[in-house]
Amino acid sequence: MKHHAHRSKLGRKSGPRRALLQGLVLELIKRGRIKTTLAKAKSLRPAAEKLVTKAKNPTLANQRLLVSRLLGNKGLVQKLVKEVAPKYSGRAGGYTRIIKLPARAGDASPMALIEFV
Repeated sequence: MKHHAHRSKLGRKSGPRRALLQGLVLELIKRGRIKTTLAKAKSLRPAAEKLVTKAKNPTLANQRLLVSRLLGNKGLVQKLVKEVAPKYSGRAGGYTRIIKLPARAGDASPMALIEFV
């Protein structure tokens, strides 16, 4: 049985959905906060938090995993390991927060701001 094993599909097939989440993760690490739809922010949160957890223990294997997940962008891996992860050394999880914003004017999509705490 697959109780609670539901993952939001965001109206895309698996390849485009994976690419979308990778792009969102890259921008979140680069900028620290991004504005997106609420559904995308909720899908982004687990992916980003898993990467920060890996970055807290920067072994060679973990750094190589981060490089592969961040599309070979070693600069962002270094930022994640040296700037972002040390802030959360005493925290067991919950590195991001989602702030709900008013709906988008064009299509009334619920918007959200996701940022590192």
